[in-house]
Amino acid sequence: MKTRVDRRLLDEAERFQLRFACESCCYFAPAEDTRCCALGYPNAEHLEQQRDVGSELVFCKEFELA
Repeated sequence: MKTRVDRRLLDEAERFQLRFACESCCYFAPAEDTRCCALGYPNAEHLEQQRDVGSELVFCKEFELA
């Protein structure tokens, strides 16, 4: 699922400590050389990164909070 980042999303993510990036998922394999999904899904769009108003946020359908 894709959604546009706006000020409200950023405020609520901070206030409620929302997690949605690979690094917070139980399927994330954090080895320094791979940083990949243990299920084999491509994860470049899901890795933790700076979110700015107007950018696009991509949610993974397999995300499970670790």
